[in-house]
Amino acid sequence: MIRMPNIFRARRLCVTLLLPALLFVAGVTFLSASSAEEARTIPAPAVDPPSTTGSEVAVLAGGCFWGVQGVFQHVEGIRNAISGYSGGDQETADYERVSSGTTNHAESVQVTFDPRKISYGRILQIYFSVAHDPTQLNRQGPDTGTQYRSAIFPISDEQAATAKAYIAQLDQAHAFDGPIVTRIEPSRSFYPAEADHQDFLTRHPTYPYIVINDLPKVAALKRLFPDLYRAEPVLVSSASN
Repeated sequence: MIRMPNIFRARRLCVTLLLPALLFVAGVTFLSASSAEEARTIPAPAVDPPSTTGSEVAVLAGGCFWGVQGVFQHVEGIRNAISGYSGGDQETADYERVSSGTTNHAESVQVTFDPRKISYGRILQIYFSVAHDPTQLNRQGPDTGTQYRSAIFPISDEQAATAKAYIAQLDQAHAFDGPIVTRIEPSRSFYPAEADHQDFLTRHPTYPYIVINDLPKVAALKRLFPDLYRAEPVLVSSASN
């Protein structure tokens, strides 16, 4: 049984208490757009330069890291996806302090991938269409605060340029109902989160927060990106680079 810190329990309490009222009597196992960010088909990036390396890293923030990690663990070409913190200093990179919203950290996920199988641009396409709602400012689902902001932490000038061009492309195409508020924050370090937060979706698939907010995202990944969906997730506990 996972040990739940007090702040951890408080953050998810309202969702847990509301679950019986939100689930359908007919036995639906998860909810859709009203309780999780609405996935949608969006165009692939027009600017997506090929990588010459055998391995690349992307760092992305889009609300609670459980769901973002869970989505990318089901993507072909991903070698590892680690929940953590980006945007602040090392000494404040722990769950309780980040949850206060005063550290400048965002809950984020470090995705290590094989660019011969999936490009950085395709990573961003999944991020924008499935993993979170990029039009929400400092909130995702039931979570509010700057620690849940939509942010990309590029590790190179090329990644920053690709992300900037893609956001402009999606805004110009009116791919979403409102403007994209995703921030591009270069030169930020990534700090892995505590062990309790790794592989959370896979280890706790019946936890109410996961059922309501995150399982629909994995289902949307399978529906919208069948060529990239993998049934067996690559887990932090077993991933090899």
